[in-house]
Amino acid sequence: MSRLTKLISLAALLVAPSMATAAEVNVVSWGGAYTESQKLGYGDPYQEMSGVQVNWIDYSGGLSEIKAQVESGAITWDIIDVYARDTIIGCDEGLFVEFDFDNDFPAGVNGMKASDDFFAPMPSDCAVGNILYSWNYAYNTDNVNFDGSYPDSMEDFFNPDKYPGVRSIYSSAMSNLEFALVADGVPASDVYDYMEDNGIDRALDKLTDLCTNPNGGCIFWSAGAQPPEQLVSGEAIMATGWNGRHFNAIVNEGSPMKMVWDGQILDYEYFVLVKGGPNQEEAMKALQYFTSSEGLAGSAKHIAYAPFRISSLDVIMADEPWFYSEQAGAVEIMPHMPTAPANTENYVLMNPEWYADNNTEINDAWEAWKANL
Repeated sequence: MSRLTKLISLAALLVAPSMATAAEVNVVSWGGAYTESQKLGYGDPYQEMSGVQVNWIDYSGGLSEIKAQVESGAITWDIIDVYARDTIIGCDEGLFVEFDFDNDFPAGVNGMKASDDFFAPMPSDCAVGNILYSWNYAYNTDNVNFDGSYPDSMEDFFNPDKYPGVRSIYSSAMSNLEFALVADGVPASDVYDYMEDNGIDRALDKLTDLCTNPNGGCIFWSAGAQPPEQLVSGEAIMATGWNGRHFNAIVNEGSPMKMVWDGQILDYEYFVLVKGGPNQEEAMKALQYFTSSEGLAGSAKHIAYAPFRISSLDVIMADEPWFYSEQAGAVEIMPHMPTAPANTENYVLMNPEWYADNNTEINDAWEAWKANL
């Protein structure tokens, strides 16, 4: 064997172990307290157990970034945390891997097969459930106090004459249309049926009344950390947002805020596996662990989002139903879940099929409305 051949062989031996330990998975999520709960709840445990590096990447939602990666032939993402509508659109467009659900995902600790252990059927063949969360609103308790009267309904959010001040609302149509119709008297259970019959126009009219009222006004948020920040800074007097972000600000940061659950939108969040991703085999193994009974229970112990698996609640209760915060100490987590009975007296169940089927019409109407404010 020549000296060069020996050197090449030695290099191969040295590189092989390095390559074996270089396995990684790139997971895309929404950042902040939510991603931290995922990292602590199942990302870090999986990394320690498997030796696979789990890289967390923040984004602001939608499919534009992954479409650009696919079109350029330079896919870098493996797993994405997405809205239900995006699982439908992305699956139809061939962006994501289709699952053979009960074969691809393990049974729960309760023995139920995966398809029976999740709270609801998946919206597409490319989706696996992650969390149930709420779109609700919060207010700054230091700024909102009119003779001891505090907001307690969706109507109050849309009533700047009673509670003057700027409102912060999501930058896209999702959630705003539903909130507006509930505030305008449409029963929560009928929102999407009503939306089919000029409901979008009625919702936008209600939002116009709020955003152009001299006692009100609107600013927009796109990142989950913004609503609590805007409330604390006084930039807004009330803000819609995700209940987990509000919970984190109140419990972990001691912010002077209170959530209002009336008219909340109970929504689901899903994982998808990118077709042709750089680490697809490793990503599938990671996804199986992330969405197991134990994995989803782990994340729920770090944020007030309900795990999508029924059996995960058993895991939480069998361990300790507490959230630990340096600011607040031990906090019982279950009452802060969006699915708690006291929080679901009047709620909208998000309809992803309606958004997927009407995506272009909704976006066009919303952007035209914003441009004319």
